[in-house]
Amino acid sequence: MVVGMSGGVDSSVAAWLLKEQGYEVIGVTMQIWQDQAEEIQQENGGCCGLSAVEDARRVAQQLEIPYYVMNFKQEFKEHVIRYFMEEYLAGRTPNPCIACNRYVKWEALLKRSLDIGADYIATGHYARIEQLANGRFALRTSATAAKDQTYALYSLTQEQLAHTLMPVGAYTKEEIRQLAQGLGLSTAQKPDSQEICFVPDKDYAGFIDREAGRKVPEGDFVNAKGEVLGRHRGITHYTIGQRKGLGLSMGRRMVVTRICPESNQVVIGEPEDVFSKTLEADHLNFMAVENFTKKRSAMAKIRYNHGGAPCEVEKIGADRVRVVFAEPQRAVTPGQAVVFYDGEYVLGGGSIR
Repeated sequence: MVVGMSGGVDSSVAAWLLKEQGYEVIGVTMQIWQDQAEEIQQENGGCCGLSAVEDARRVAQQLEIPYYVMNFKQEFKEHVIRYFMEEYLAGRTPNPCIACNRYVKWEALLKRSLDIGADYIATGHYARIEQLANGRFALRTSATAAKDQTYALYSLTQEQLAHTLMPVGAYTKEEIRQLAQGLGLSTAQKPDSQEICFVPDKDYAGFIDREAGRKVPEGDFVNAKGEVLGRHRGITHYTIGQRKGLGLSMGRRMVVTRICPESNQVVIGEPEDVFSKTLEADHLNFMAVENFTKKRSAMAKIRYNHGGAPCEVEKIGADRVRVVFAEPQRAVTPGQAVVFYDGEYVLGGGSIR
């Protein structure tokens, strides 16, 4: 059993829970930071930095389990950083955590773990995995809605789910911290990481400029009629529904309604203009069901902190669905995921186009 240890309290307790259940546990931290200066790596307190390695190694020593650091720099650069840049440059808003989960934390780590003889990998995610009556594996929402992480895991395959355990999904965050405190784990009170781990200063546009080796050009803010309202700093600075940081003096609150990379324009409109009842999505992954063969009702989340909304989902192509919501939803954003739920279970999801 390989436990992905990020240096946080959740994966620390996951390792302990599985050891208590009788598994032979090996702790692994994935080295995914790029060729940064050591002081930058040290400052990065997320799941990528050197501090994560130090914290995870300390916990592994406390739990008396073997611990290793595995290098996934190339996989992370290809599937997460490159994707992050390409999506922003195409006028979409990516979700790098979903890409990291699918291609690095699972595809790459699981393959390497199976290669060394492990039967499972485990993580500290707040979700549960169950095999349903139809034989398929599916994610079930965690015991605590406030910490549920199924949205960011919708793209996991049946093979990956069959070889994964998520022991903390049956607990609340407070219970996990209490367990860690009682065990005397050094990560018991470590705060959760909130930012995108490879952009700790949250300057996504600056990161893309540096990685691309060129500055994304400025362009025009326009309204729906194409009339120029002012100049924007580059399309990578903006996302659908954004209100702050526009630098426009319009005398009233305005929002970003569309990003047009082909014309290098950012369209500005009224707050009500970013509400929509429909969306289309592709890059589909099905979980609790094998496919959407006919129109069906579901609850859909269109971003991580979205509460979910009732909708009808219909397959309109080999890899495309149309979603019609019962009520208009704010800021349906291309590049983000839409994830479908049937009660507590994830039906599947895709990427909003």
